[in-house]
Amino acid sequence: MEKIREAILNGASGEQLASLPLPSEYRAAHIRKADQDLFAGVASEDKDPRSAIHIGEVPMPELAPDEAVVAVMASSINFNTVWSSIFEPVSTFGPMARLGRESEWAKRHDRDYQVIGSDASGVVLRVGSAVRNWKPGDKVTVHCNHVDDQDPTSHDDSMLGANQRIWGYETNFGGLADVAIVKANQLMPKPTHLSWEEAAVNALCNSTSYRMLVSRNGAYMKQGDVVLIWGATGGIGGYAVQYVLNGGGIPVGVVSSPEKAKILHDLGCEAVIDRRAANYKFWNEDNTHNESEWRRLGADIRGLVGEDPDIVFEHPGRSTFAASMYVAKKGGTVVTCAATSGFMMEFDNRFFWMRLKRLVGSHFANYREAYEANRLIAKGMIHPVMSQVFTLENTGEAAYQVHKNMHEGKLGVLCLSPEEGLGIDNMELRQKVGEKKLRAFRRA
Repeated sequence: MEKIREAILNGASGEQLASLPLPSEYRAAHIRKADQDLFAGVASEDKDPRSAIHIGEVPMPELAPDEAVVAVMASSINFNTVWSSIFEPVSTFGPMARLGRESEWAKRHDRDYQVIGSDASGVVLRVGSAVRNWKPGDKVTVHCNHVDDQDPTSHDDSMLGANQRIWGYETNFGGLADVAIVKANQLMPKPTHLSWEEAAVNALCNSTSYRMLVSRNGAYMKQGDVVLIWGATGGIGGYAVQYVLNGGGIPVGVVSSPEKAKILHDLGCEAVIDRRAANYKFWNEDNTHNESEWRRLGADIRGLVGEDPDIVFEHPGRSTFAASMYVAKKGGTVVTCAATSGFMMEFDNRFFWMRLKRLVGSHFANYREAYEANRLIAKGMIHPVMSQVFTLENTGEAAYQVHKNMHEGKLGVLCLSPEEGLGIDNMELRQKVGEKKLRAFRRA
């Protein structure tokens, strides 16, 4: 791997990279099947990803005809990295065992370890015999939609595929490693004005936000829509704010500190609610809902923008879901992609059916949506929301910080890249976009 790293850093051609032998093993952040019961009886908030994530050598798998080997220069942490590492809500070794029963090639995924990570930027080293549009030397980012495109259930919307999975979460050979094995249809061109780590943090969260807000498969936002965004400086929230502003909408960002509120103001989001200062109590001590607090939230939103939200961008789940369903305006839409505070949600159906609201479930993005979201990054119209960068050896600490909500935006992880700031090929575009926008989430 050291020779491969040196070749990439020295600008080797695709032919030169293709001539270098692949290692029999490579360094990766991985979890072990033997650790599945590591946190038995431990509350979710007390589970520590640092105890389950191991950094070490794993075997190089054989390459399938429709796949590519990517030298990973950088990756990032997502919430599914946390879920993998604390084996919650289920152990990911179950989904990989089911994947392993689908075909001879799929058997490779069912192992006693899993290389985790659902983002990557890097350089193609090898392509399978069936790959047409990519070649060694191509600089790429990787989206996480792993699907069998021979299955007719995926033809209209690949996210509806019967065997659609998230790479690096429900599959093996993920991106938090020096090498990733991906389907060729997961590859996208790397934005030329971004460094490796800046390019690595976008694909999962940016594409998710695009589908939730912009796509016909989500809320399909229009100009002038008021959009309430929970966790507006988080991994998906930071992109959501940008999409609302770009699309002529009116974002109302919910954050948990004055420092996070400042990030939103710097992005151009004028309406901001500090939920910690507001101290909303959506749940009573007896585990019942507090409707008066829903009303208070609605009044606060109207006080900022003069009307109820057309769209609520929902992902915290149990802690906020009932309030989200309440505050959406009559005929409005709540779009949800996750449940980081709990998966079992409750809401008052009177305010849903009688006010003709819509609830849309959204999960990552199909190929078209992922490409459109990446195109906007590449054009400098949407920007990375990266706040910190870790080394691969510190993947456990980075996942811990995400688990404990100690972060803003996305956390990048250097894999083969030896330092930050490498991989920028279009300085003219970078200067046009401006460092202030590209580093809006960076900690001093």
